Amino acid sequence: MDRAAVIGVGITKIEANKVKETFADMVWEAVNKALEDAKMTIDDIDNVVTTSNDFWDGRTISCMAVGDASGARHKNVSCVEGDGTFGAFYGLSRVLSGSYGTTLVTAHSKGSESVSSLITNAAFDPIYDRSLGMDMISACAMQARAYMHRTGTTPEQMAMVSVKNHGNAMLNPLSQLPMNITVEDVLGSEMISDPLHKLDCSPVSDGCCAVIIANEKRASQYGSLPVWIKGVSFCSDSYFLGDRELSKAKSLTQAAKKAFSMAQISDPLSEIDVAEVYDAFTYQELMWLEAMGLCQDGKAGINLEKGYYGIKGKLPVNPSGGLLSGHPVIAGGLIRIAEIVKQLRGEAGAYQIAGAKKGVAHGVNGLCGQSHCVWILDQEK
Repeated sequence: MDRAAVIGVGITKIEANKVKETFADMVWEAVNKALEDAKMTIDDIDNVVTTSNDFWDGRTISCMAVGDASGARHKNVSCVEGDGTFGAFYGLSRVLSGSYGTTLVTAHSKGSESVSSLITNAAFDPIYDRSLGMDMISACAMQARAYMHRTGTTPEQMAMVSVKNHGNAMLNPLSQLPMNITVEDVLGSEMISDPLHKLDCSPVSDGCCAVIIANEKRASQYGSLPVWIKGVSFCSDSYFLGDRELSKAKSLTQAAKKAFSMAQISDPLSEIDVAEVYDAFTYQELMWLEAMGLCQDGKAGINLEKGYYGIKGKLPVNPSGGLLSGHPVIAGGLIRIAEIVKQLRGEAGAYQIAGAKKGVAHGVNGLCGQSHCVWILDQEK
């Protein structure tokens, strides 16, 4: 099977309300940044995959709003509903099929034009769960409490995730919420859904990301520095929350094992240099690290206290600031891929991890992490 690489990335600034920009405006900016980064033109793109969601965009066939801006004219174009990592997975599949040499993948969201509680409430079963009024935040609060009960993770340890990631965001000019805060600030912020305070939760955000994936032959033709895709996998768990062990992420564990195996990584903790994980809530960064095998089960909070996950720690996690510092739904996971690409190229600026050669990027679909997509990226072929 042919090798493939990410050869171009483009990220808009993440903001609370891009009132002057439409979906197409955001995509146009991200696509042109990615093309410039890859040192290519839209004519060099063989096919396009757009990632969007009708509910979040407030329209049917939401991909049509961004097709032209994605450069889809006279090209084969397809759409994926869900997180951008899954859209990129489909784009990678198209490249590895041999049918296309390059694929452009876009993902966008304007949370400012949405009512997230209504949208995520609609994700629940209409007969048994939806009428209870649950949404993503209340469901994740249940998961957070289950995780804390099983592992002994404390509110203070969760708060430290927020302190770390908002602090990292102060080094990232594209982030929405760079803040110098303390654990006391997090625990003193408004309680949204026990045990999640406001600063335990990611903000409402607008933003877009684009990445360009190429096969081995095309990857070196345009002058950019390729970052090679060594392993990728996704896995989905049961739909009903009651059919899962909420305090664990079985589907993430399976996806990570397959991705690491594909990348021929036997000891992720010692071989991975940097991680960008889907931290929609503080507890999730800790829980996902454990599920991926990047930490012993129940020990992530303790490791965080020891400084393991800081920019200068043993395993820097979300040095960009993560989703806690800006969370455009749908684009969130694709941004994680783009951020790892920047790290492995040495282009992350003030939050660059010294000597980073291998990284993991992670995306999520569904309630309480129902589905996970894991990407292993490498400087070397």
